Amino acid sequence: MNRIFLLSPAKAMGVRAQWLVRPQAHFELALRVQIGDASLGEVFAFCSGLYFRGKLAYATRFARVPSLLSGAQVITPSRGLVPAETRIGLKELLEFSTVPVDAAEPRFTAPLQATAGALPLSEPFEVVILGSIATGKYVETLLPVFGERLFFPADFVGRGDMSRGALMLSCAASGEELRYVPVNGTIRKGRRAPKVSSMAASRLR
Repeated sequence: MNRIFLLSPAKAMGVRAQWLVRPQAHFELALRVQIGDASLGEVFAFCSGLYFRGKLAYATRFARVPSLLSGAQVITPSRGLVPAETRIGLKELLEFSTVPVDAAEPRFTAPLQATAGALPLSEPFEVVILGSIATGKYVETLLPVFGERLFFPADFVGRGDMSRGALMLSCAASGEELRYVPVNGTIRKGRRAPKVSSMAASRLR
């Protein structure tokens, strides 16, 4: 079974993102962003922290795709799906900050549907969203493209962002993959899930 992961984006207009675009910033990642030589994955991991770092580590560990296809496809605000290793700079980061991630925003939904439909996926395959499906911003856009092949981790229900990030980092470290369920027809909200064990959490520090 081929399996590709779609990673929900970090906020490109948050405080940490602003650190990257300041002309006076001189730390390594900011300097590479300023010359367009930082990967999308590491930029969003910096902007988001634990949550995106967990998604990136998990997708890198468990993706099963043909050699020429990236298994970690990042949902961006304005360019649809972009491989996590793609190099970006100030231009792209500033562009991302101007487009709302919203199912009612065509500047977000049109590129997402176009790039999703253009993925060269061979049968059989599963597409797994690593992000919230409690709202419609991803589901309403991607279900028409992938239908019954669109999945999400069952253990995401009832967890917040930090808990999901810790869970995925723990799984990536242990090699234990989560169970996936179809998005279509699934209850997307639920009771708060148990925390990641203290032993597992300690490995993430």
